[in-house]
Amino acid sequence: MAASGTSTGRRIVWLNVITVISAAILIGAEVFGAAFAGSWALATLFDLGSTGQRILDGLFVLVGIAVMAQFIRNAHRIEPFTARS
Repeated sequence: MAASGTSTGRRIVWLNVITVISAAILIGAEVFGAAFAGSWALATLFDLGSTGQRILDGLFVLVGIAVMAQFIRNAHRIEPFTARS
């Protein structure tokens, strides 16, 4: 009998994996597109120049990464990647 902590008897549910990856690609394109558009708009509005825009790019991309990590964690909870055989 296998220990309860091992992965014996589990299989990957590819439909759930593909669903989460596809949604992450779509949402990621929107999140990072909005990050770059927002940094450009704010840098232009406040006349921050190229350096200011790059700094905002970095900040907004970090926020985008945090949003995507949270999305994937929540999606994994709803659509589990493994199931018992």
